[in-house]
Amino acid sequence: MLIDIIKCHGSGNRFAMVDAVAQPHVAATDLAALTRALCAAPGMQPCDGLLYVVRDAGLYAMRMFNPDGSEAEMCGNGIRCVARLVRERYIGDDMFALRSGGRTYHITRCEDIFPQMPTFGVDMAIATRSDDFGFMPAGSGSFVAQTIPALDAELRFTALSPGNPHIVAQAGTVDLHRLAALGEAVKHLKHDFPRGINVSLYTPCAEQAVFAATYERGAGITFSCGTAMTSCSTAAVLTGLCEAGRDIEVYNRGGMVRCLCRIDGGTITTRLTGNATYEWSGRASWDGTAVTDIACTARMDAETALYDRFAALTAAKYPSATCR
Repeated sequence: MLIDIIKCHGSGNRFAMVDAVAQPHVAATDLAALTRALCAAPGMQPCDGLLYVVRDAGLYAMRMFNPDGSEAEMCGNGIRCVARLVRERYIGDDMFALRSGGRTYHITRCEDIFPQMPTFGVDMAIATRSDDFGFMPAGSGSFVAQTIPALDAELRFTALSPGNPHIVAQAGTVDLHRLAALGEAVKHLKHDFPRGINVSLYTPCAEQAVFAATYERGAGITFSCGTAMTSCSTAAVLTGLCEAGRDIEVYNRGGMVRCLCRIDGGTITTRLTGNATYEWSGRASWDGTAVTDIACTARMDAETALYDRFAALTAAKYPSATCR
């Protein structure tokens, strides 16, 4: 089976994207097995997962699989890449809806975050309760800046779900070793985290600006995570670090995005805005067990160079001491 793929990224979070609408034979295969094989194939690294463009409930939709084959309900960086493909191939509108994980998300083709860089925004309704939050006291409506003793006695976590579950905590420094330890510890705390969880640390680096890093369930530490940056910016508003209704710049090891958190009564909606960059397109062979013969047919070197310039500029804006 030949499969056309696009290597792409949102804020340095890199994926292989497969248009299963144009390639219906892909939808009939074992997507989890294909993901594991393609992510591990020589020539594909780094690859933080696969994005499948499909149809759901009459709309174009994303199915996102992590490198270990587990399926994520939502991916904020990935859905921007899917939005670009859907807009360019099928819709053409600047505002439309996409589905992911059984939910509908409003998409906007936004003003470029950097000149000539394709930029999309996704509005995410933020839930403060979830069955994934086993640590949350019964009857409570939210979990904001509180400890989870079984995980860490000092960090004060905020639990949020913009479509998939997250816990985020403000820290003086984003220590990647500590973050990795937290992400691994979660796997052994089945009562508190029955289906695992994404764990992030963030720290302020300017007014209305934070630096964030994430341990993603099913993937480990990535250069960025869109739903995590959405959750970190929302937590920063809920704890008083940042203001609602104003853009928050969220820096990461892969670049920068903007988040805008709006609170209306008990409803929280945060828009995540950032790049959708194509690196190359090509084709791979899949026999149901292994991926072979990955061939690049077109390179988007100008796009890649443009994003590299943007990432270098954003990296210079936050102190290196914020992350170690």
